[in-house]
Amino acid sequence: MGVDSGLPDFRGPEGFWRAYPPYRRLGLRFEELADPAHFDDDPELAWGFYGHRLALYRATVPHPGFGVLRGWADRLPTRVFTSNVDGAFQMAGFDDEDVTECHGAIGTLQCSRPCREDTWSADRVEVAVDETTMRAVPPLPGCDRCGALARPNILMFGDGSWVPGMHGERMAAHRAWLRAQDAAGVAVVELGAGTAVPTVRRHAELASASSGRLVRINVREPEVRHGHGVGLAAGAQATLEALDARLGW
Repeated sequence: MGVDSGLPDFRGPEGFWRAYPPYRRLGLRFEELADPAHFDDDPELAWGFYGHRLALYRATVPHPGFGVLRGWADRLPTRVFTSNVDGAFQMAGFDDEDVTECHGAIGTLQCSRPCREDTWSADRVEVAVDETTMRAVPPLPGCDRCGALARPNILMFGDGSWVPGMHGERMAAHRAWLRAQDAAGVAVVELGAGTAVPTVRRHAELASASSGRLVRINVREPEVRHGHGVGLAAGAQATLEALDARLGW
């Protein structure tokens, strides 16, 4: 979804390094940077990566495909389940309560220790980043309770200190919503969920298991197992707009 809004494609080291040449010079891949240990070992490196992304996501306008989904949600009971951390669905008009961000969100912060089980908004946070080195320039965000470094409330690789906070509550509400539906009537539109980190892909398959109503829109990996739905090897925005035109709503 994000790529059609102009965001970089992080799939594979080459795609990531095209977006961030300084990391190519350092030989650092996305998986190595998305490691919570850096907030202890090298805070400027950690916040250089996430501070740049925070500014990038704030400046990104969701593409018209989000509007298509929002229009469908006005007609049918709808929930969003996403591993994207950019907050684009809310920017496109979806209510917070209807969006489950299973890997957290860059727009919320938590204590890096953590000293508390709650999170807080990053709305007032500005992180200066030297784009030649991709390192953050102090001062860096801190926890207002204990004074330790704050970090994005994102589930990173090997992350034992992530605080689910409201995301855990939304996950519970999402599961309750699914249980309350007629399983045979649930339709799932899955967009760009790959197999490298298959959280969304697996959830989409489980949620649509009874109905078989899965539309998998994926440029690289559109395959649907055992005839369980339809796979479309195409981009998100163009496909959503084409489907919307076919529906004629």
